Amino acid sequence: MITAKETKQRMDAEPRWWKIALMDLVDDFRYYKNPDAVAEPFELGDPAKDAVLAATIETLCDELGLEIPDWLESVPASPEPVFLSRVEALKAFSLVESPAHFRVRRVFVGENFLSRA
Repeated sequence: MITAKETKQRMDAEPRWWKIALMDLVDDFRYYKNPDAVAEPFELGDPAKDAVLAATIETLCDELGLEIPDWLESVPASPEPVFLSRVEALKAFSLVESPAHFRVRRVFVGENFLSRA
């Protein structure tokens, strides 16, 4: 079972491939549906990546009907808007489509950001 803490460590250790670590957590959490994976807080560092990881955990907990861990309240929103799409034309769509947990953390993604094949 992959944990949020391990995921953040991988995101920090492999900055070029941080989305792979994030999506590994997404897949693993959906498979095991184990709240222990997100029971322990991750170490804060990069505000944008912290916000993305926190919003991802909150969204997955809602999707799976699990309680959102209280410690996520201590993870602040990104100080600057974060658009995960590098395509300028898609930014407007991201503003509209972003799931609620991402929007409140100033992270803007397409509605299918957490969709997996």
